[in-house]
Amino acid sequence: MIAIVILATLTITSLSQSKAFDPANMDTAVEACTDFYQYANGTWLKNTEIPASESRWGTFNVLADRNNTMLKEVLEADAKSSAKAGTSKQLIGDFYATCIDETAIERAGGDPIKPFLAKIDAAKTGQDIQGLIGYLHESGYPAVFSFGVGADLKDTNVVLINAGQGGISLPNRDYYTNTDAKSVETRAKFVEYATTMFKLLGDTNDAAAKANKVMELQTRLANASLTPVERRNPDNTYNKLTYAGTKELTPNFSWDAYFAERGVPAVADLNVAPPKFFTEFNSMLSDVSVDDWKTYLRFIVVNSAAPSLSKAYSDPNFDFFNRYLGGQKERQPRWKTCVQQTDQVLAEAVGMEYANRAFKAPSKARMNELIDNLMAALKDRINNLDWMGADTKKQAQEKLASFKRKIGYPDKLRGYEGLTISKASYTGNLLNLTKFNNKRNLADLGKPRDKTRFPYSAATVNASYSPQNNDITFPAGILQPPFFNFEADDAINYGGIGGVIGHEISHGFDDQGSRFAADGNLKMWWTSDDRAKFEERASCVVKQFNEFEVQPGLFVNGKLTLGENIGDFAGLTIAYDAYMRSLKGKPQPKNIDGFTPEQRFFLGWAQVWQGKYTEAAERQQVAGNPHALPKWRVNAPVSNMPQFAKAFGCKAGQPMVRANACSIW
Repeated sequence: MIAIVILATLTITSLSQSKAFDPANMDTAVEACTDFYQYANGTWLKNTEIPASESRWGTFNVLADRNNTMLKEVLEADAKSSAKAGTSKQLIGDFYATCIDETAIERAGGDPIKPFLAKIDAAKTGQDIQGLIGYLHESGYPAVFSFGVGADLKDTNVVLINAGQGGISLPNRDYYTNTDAKSVETRAKFVEYATTMFKLLGDTNDAAAKANKVMELQTRLANASLTPVERRNPDNTYNKLTYAGTKELTPNFSWDAYFAERGVPAVADLNVAPPKFFTEFNSMLSDVSVDDWKTYLRFIVVNSAAPSLSKAYSDPNFDFFNRYLGGQKERQPRWKTCVQQTDQVLAEAVGMEYANRAFKAPSKARMNELIDNLMAALKDRINNLDWMGADTKKQAQEKLASFKRKIGYPDKLRGYEGLTISKASYTGNLLNLTKFNNKRNLADLGKPRDKTRFPYSAATVNASYSPQNNDITFPAGILQPPFFNFEADDAINYGGIGGVIGHEISHGFDDQGSRFAADGNLKMWWTSDDRAKFEERASCVVKQFNEFEVQPGLFVNGKLTLGENIGDFAGLTIAYDAYMRSLKGKPQPKNIDGFTPEQRFFLGWAQVWQGKYTEAAERQQVAGNPHALPKWRVNAPVSNMPQFAKAFGCKAGQPMVRANACSIW
C-alpha cells in the first residue's frame, strides 16, 4: 500500500509540463549518482518544516490537505442542510456537525463511557468477565482478542470468522518485549499515562498500581502474540478449526456465551490464530482475578474512548500517543480531524462526494491505459526471467492475467440502510456506527464473499493490492498531481503513478502476495526449486535494507519491509519498461527543463516520496510500519537498476550503483 492524501479547493490547478517536476526542489550540488533522493528533493527538504500539528510532512500530506479543504466545504454545507433522513448528505452532515461541536463534547465529559464502566464494576464472577468481552466487542472496544468476519484464506469465495491476537494498547508486541533503553522508557511513559487515566476514573489511591497491572496483563498478551515480522507470513495467521476444536483450544472460555452475546449464528469452522495466543488467554482466565480483569477492561474502555471525549481525557491520550510516540507538537485544527474522521467512518458517502467533484472519465481511461502497459511489461519480464522454470512461469502468467482493477470509486454502492446518525451526540453517533458495521460484518456469514467491494473511501490518497481478491485499487484521491497529472508528459506520469501502479501489481508477487494463487487462495503454486531461488533473491533485498541507518543505532528492518521494498523495486522496473513500450512508434520525446525523458521518469518517482518525519515518527515507522522511510524508497530501488545508471551516467563504485545489485522481477 501507499498512504493518505486530499485536495485544496474545489478547483484542481493543473501544473504545466515544465512544472510537473519542479527543478527548484532539487539540490544539484549533490550528484544524482551519489544520493539521488537528496539530488531530486534536497532544496525541498531544506526549506520544508513539519507543521506543529503533524508528525510527518510530504507529498501525501500536501495532497491530503488539498482534499481535506475540498471536503470541508462539502461537509460544512451538508451540516447546515435539512437533508432527508438516511441520505448520504444527512448522515455525513450530522456526523460532522456533532464532531465539530466541541462545546457539547466538553459538556458531556466522561458521561458517554459511564454505562460501560458501570457494567464492568458490577462484574462478580469469571463468567461475568467473559460476558463483558462480548459486550465490549459489540461496541468496538478491543478487549483481549480481535473478532470479525472475512475471507477464508484457503477458500476465498467463503466467508469465515477470524479470531486473532489483540488486547494491547501499544502499537505492537515488540513495544512490550524489546529491552533497549527507548523501549523501557516507552513502557514507563505508558504506565504514567495509564495512571492518569485511572485517576480520571476516580481511582486516586491506587491508580499507579492499577496502571502497572494493566501493563502486566497486556505484556502477557503481547508475549503470546506474533511479532510484526511473523505476521507477514500468512501461514502464521491461519489456523482453521471446527467449532468443537475451538472449544478444545480454550476450554475455559465459553464460545457459546460469546456467540449469544454478539448474536453470531452457529458456524462449523473458525480461524483462530495464533494458537499460542488463545492458549495464553485460556490460562489467564483461570489465574487472573476478577478484580484484575475489571482493571484491565476499565482501561480498555477509557483508553479507546479518550480521543472522542472531553479534553480531560483526550489531552493525556494525545500527549502519549501523538506527542510522545509520534512527535506531533500540537493537535490538528478540529475541522481537519472531523473531516478525516467523517471520511473514515462514512467512507462510501464522503468518497462519492469527492469523486463526483474531482475525478473525471478521461482520468479513468488514462489510468486503464497505464495499467494495461504495466501489465504487458510484467508479462514480458516473467517470460524472460532466467531463474524461473516453465511450470512456475505458467502459474505466474495465469495469476497476472486474472488481475482485476478498481479505479476511482465503487461501481456498486452498499448504502447505509438501517444506520441512525443525528445531531444529538458525537459519541452516540460513533457507537451507532460501530454497531451498524459489526452487524453488517456478521451478516456476511453464510453468503458468498463479495470481492467487488471498494476497500476504502474514494477520497483516500493510497493504493492497494488484495491477495484474496487478486485485485488492485486506485481511489480517486491519489489520482491527482503529483502522482497523476493529466497535463504532464508521460515520463513524469510513468515515474509517478506508473511506479505506484507497478508497486501494487508487484505486491501480487512479493514475499507475501506470491503465496496466493490466481484464485486468491493461499497455496504454493511455485516449484520448490523456483521458490528457493525467489527466497534467495528476496534475502538480497532484506540484507540491503538492514544496512540503512535511520538514526544512530536504528536500522530499517529488512524483513518487516520486504514486501513493500519488492513492490518499489519491481514496480519501478516494470513502470520503466512500460514507459519504453509506450514510446514505440512515436517520435522521441524532447528534453524538458534540461532533463531527458529517462531522467524525468526517475525524477517523477523521486518527487512522489518527498517527505520529512519527526525523530519520534521515524522510530515508530521503523518499529512497526512495513514501509521504509522515503529516502530509501527512492535510493534503494534505483541503485539496483542499470536503467537509472544509464540515464544519469553513473559509474561503477558510485553510491547509486551497487556492485551486488538485487534482481527479482
